[in-house]
Amino acid sequence: MGAAFLASWPWDNLGFYKYVLYGPLVGKAVASRAWEAASPDRWILLLLVLFGLRALTYQLWSSFSNMLFATRRRRIVRDGVDFEQIDKEWDWDNFLILQILMAATAFYAFPSLRHLPLWDARGFAVAALLHVAVTEPLFYAAHRAFHSGHLYACYHSLHHSSKVPQPFTAGFATPLENMVLGALMAAPLAGACAAGCGSVAVAFAYVLGFDFLRAMGHCNVEVFPSAPFQALPVLRYLVYTPTYHTIHHAKREANFCLFMPLFDLLGSTLDDQSWEMQEQASAGVDEVPEFVFLAHVVDVMQSLHVTFVLRTFASTPFGVQLFLLPMWPFAFLVMLMMWVWSKTFVISNYNLRGRLHQIWAVPRYGFQYFLPFAKDGINKQIEHAILRANKMGVKVLSLAALNKNEALNGGGTLFVNKHPDLRVRVVHGNTLTAAVILNEIPKGTAEVFLTGATSKLGRAIALYLCKKRVRVMMMTLSTERFQKIQKEAPAEFQQYLVQVTKYRSAQHCKTWIVGKWLSPREQRWAPSGTHFHQFVVPPIIGFRRDCTYGKLAAMRLPKDVQGLGTCEYSLERGVVHACHAGGVVHFLEGYTHHEVGAIDVDRIGVVWEAALRHGLRPA
Repeated sequence: MGAAFLASWPWDNLGFYKYVLYGPLVGKAVASRAWEAASPDRWILLLLVLFGLRALTYQLWSSFSNMLFATRRRRIVRDGVDFEQIDKEWDWDNFLILQILMAATAFYAFPSLRHLPLWDARGFAVAALLHVAVTEPLFYAAHRAFHSGHLYACYHSLHHSSKVPQPFTAGFATPLENMVLGALMAAPLAGACAAGCGSVAVAFAYVLGFDFLRAMGHCNVEVFPSAPFQALPVLRYLVYTPTYHTIHHAKREANFCLFMPLFDLLGSTLDDQSWEMQEQASAGVDEVPEFVFLAHVVDVMQSLHVTFVLRTFASTPFGVQLFLLPMWPFAFLVMLMMWVWSKTFVISNYNLRGRLHQIWAVPRYGFQYFLPFAKDGINKQIEHAILRANKMGVKVLSLAALNKNEALNGGGTLFVNKHPDLRVRVVHGNTLTAAVILNEIPKGTAEVFLTGATSKLGRAIALYLCKKRVRVMMMTLSTERFQKIQKEAPAEFQQYLVQVTKYRSAQHCKTWIVGKWLSPREQRWAPSGTHFHQFVVPPIIGFRRDCTYGKLAAMRLPKDVQGLGTCEYSLERGVVHACHAGGVVHFLEGYTHHEVGAIDVDRIGVVWEAALRHGLRPA
């Protein structure tokens, strides 16, 4: 049985190349110099500008919707937007391509439309009147029709398959639905033109206003206070709210209107709880996470890898793309503002077994952690986040990468010692990081070369391996620090820890564990076929084609994680850094101790087994 007529997009198989469909209009605009006032094809430029602004309208509402640091209290559906929904809505802008082709066809069919004046105030009144008298009731009737058996199954069910309403969900529909919507949008404008009072200003104002309200209704954030609706009850039937429309997505048999609930009232489809729910959503709900991962920004480019900038980009592993370059100056200005603002903010969340996990970010960039004068300020921000989590009732807060730097705060010991009565457990997660690295090393390995050997992770890896009778060449110039670690090992295993001071000492060792950045010259000493295991931030660059390079230690979250729609830096979907996963295990196991400072080598195996038991897997 074939697909229903106009139930799929004819350019589905084109992928990104679908934008070539704009080509004829762009080519015509360039060829006729449409930007000149005397050009007969200036209407093409105006049409392209209008549709560019339409896309920007939805993008800006999407950015607002995903600014959890500003909107989390007034979100209506509390679930996160997962990868499945993002992928389904990836081509949300198909309707813009369809409707610009419809508009261009109308301009060619009716040449008089090409010579509309820029302004005619009468047109606003005519368009508004026709919208209320024609578009609103016809949309209501069409919408109810699309909820009938056959039409719903073949067409409208696609739109309702999105679990969490988002501005991009507004455009996520079949071609038939968007053709109907486009015709209803055109009716007031066509009426204004027929009455002799159409204008470019009316077209821009009506179409962009239409898109603004549609995106607002799908934004999943209650933007209206309840007071005006209580003071003037008539407003309840003239202006719909995001809560009102979200009820339709949830119940499906109520609240069918376009923008005016009046038609639901007349059609007896108005949900009785609409205003009560709107009042509750407007008041806000304090949502307390049980687990928090405290991240930080890596660099200016990576700061754009968040859902409130580009949702689709954030849902893929980070990589520097050409389209990011024009955005760099703006991101740099934001960095300066964040430096001044200095407030930790929520960037994403997900649910694991019905328990809320959130990712917070310290507004500091990687290079700032290495500025001596910034140390105290960064520690104050981390401390503020810990105290805030403690006050909220968060159970576990896990520190990411540089937030637990040994030179910065002793792997978190600074905060635990300063606040001995903390209820929130502070976790650096390095026990699981060490476990991941150690379990990457092939069984039967007799010798490894370790850089960053006297660091927190280097020490734990060295002590663990020597007990397995693996010879560990510890690269360090400090004999005192080496001997201190060596003495921690049982006497019968101390012989397996060997201090080396030059990279040439490892020229025959094919297993390198890298905890300190390696230059191309230093990597040259590794023999062909070497594998570089890494726990250095940032990771080393793979200069050797005859060697292999591991990624930073990471684990895949359990399959039952819900609402996860962002990739953690350059990692794959559903994969998080091992320190993040270590915090998750600490939380799921219900451990009551802080995991800060030196790694307890005896717990490496315990934490690894706990991670596997809870469904986490090596990436």
